[in-house]
This record gives sequence, C-alpha cells and structure tokens, in this order.
Amino acid sequence: MEFAVRYGPEPDQVADVFFPPDATGPAPLVLVLHGGSWRVENDRGYLEPEARALTANGYVVANVEYRRVGAGGGWPTTFTDVALAVDTLPELIEQRWPGRADTSRVLLFGHSAGGQLALWAAVRDRLPEGAPGRRSGPIPFAGVVAVAPVSALTEALRYAGGFSAVTGVLGGGPEDVPERYAAVDPLTLGSGGVPVVVIHGDRDTAVPPVMSRMYAEATGAELVTVPGVGHFDITVPGGPAWTSIVDAVARLAQERRVRLP
Repeated sequence: MEFAVRYGPEPDQVADVFFPPDATGPAPLVLVLHGGSWRVENDRGYLEPEARALTANGYVVANVEYRRVGAGGGWPTTFTDVALAVDTLPELIEQRWPGRADTSRVLLFGHSAGGQLALWAAVRDRLPEGAPGRRSGPIPFAGVVAVAPVSALTEALRYAGGFSAVTGVLGGGPEDVPERYAAVDPLTLGSGGVPVVVIHGDRDTAVPPVMSRMYAEATGAELVTVPGVGHFDITVPGGPAWTSIVDAVARLAQERRVRLP
C-alpha cells in the first residue's frame, strides 16, 4: 500500500508512505532521503524500488521529498525541509494510521547526497547556535544507514573532481561561506549518540569511498565496503550490496528511542 503525506505547505514537502503487506503489529519506520546532488533534476522516485523492497522486509517506509537546488532549495531550505520532515513525519504517520508504525524505532536511510542529509539530521543537536535545522535535546533516531554518502563536504571538493554540487547547495566554497560548512558537514560535526552504518562500494567513482573511510575513522561509525560495486548500483534491491543494507537496517531497527517534543 502506498499513500502520500504532507509535512509542510510547499509542493515538495511531501513523502510517499509504504506499508508492509502482512504486518501484524507496529513496524519500525524507515525515513528514506534520496540523493541526486541536491538538485531538482533528481527526485524521490529513483529510490522508490528500494522503499518498496524495504516494506517487503517488514518496515514502514516514508520516501521523503524536499526542496532542491533549482526549485527553491539550497541553503538553507534543503536542510530546514529535511529537519522538518524527519521531526514531524513519525507523528504525522501515527496520527493518520494509528498503530501501524513503531515510532520508538525510527531509522534514517540516505543515499549519496541523501546520505549526507541523513548523517546531518542525526546530529542536529551538535550544530552551532542559530544554525538552520538545529535541534536541542536528544535526537530520537534508532540509527542511520548512509549508503555512498557525501560524508565530507570540504573533502568532496578535493576528491570528487571538484564536486560542484556542494558549492551549489551551499552557495559557495568553504572559504566563502565557512559557517555553512561548519553547520552541515558530517565530518566536521562528528558523531552523536545515534548508531551509524556507512555502506560504500569500492568501485564508486562519483563519491570516492575514501570519504566514507575518513568519516568512519573520525566518528567510529561502522563501515561496510562492498567489492565490485559503484555509486549508482549500490542500492539496487537484490544487487551485491542489498544484503548489507538489509542487515544494517535490521540491526539498527532493534534500537528503541523515545521521541520527545
């Protein structure tokens, strides 16, 4: 079953919600954040097969859209949209479909730029005062599965052929807008109290796996390297990395976090 739920008034402030077909009780909730260089040309549709495949493993899944560069996104709206989505969707889903999702077990799943957004969303209590999207108090997520994430924004400018998407979403380089990089770069922000599994293919030429190694070494996140896999095939259901993804989601789904106001 598939439904749409709005978390704000803007056209892109929406998520598609998928329910497992044979659930007998509340199922863990996975909030999916798509990538695509934070640009409007890429939307949540490309991760719909993954969302549907996760429901087949017994999860409620919300495939989240947000404003992107070229359609009202960028700094700071892309980030404030994601913050609003992950903070409000669990309650909105519970209100609309009571008892279907276990909101004490909410996970973030992100690919590529969506991996950056997922890692960032889970440490918003560490943001500088006044930073867009900052959240005070505990972050109520059971864990994060970040797949081929852009986990080091400043380093991406060095390793990923310049990676102009980073300067596009932030409105400049680290020498131009250092406060923005300080507020959203997962490598700079470090780890919070949320378990993180990073999964990266060793054949990824779009987002080099060295960035995930740097992030894991700096934060203590678990790193799973999948041989023979590139950037665009790593999330394919049934593909070489899918078992690692499902295993990571299953392990983190055992964590419970109480949602606070």
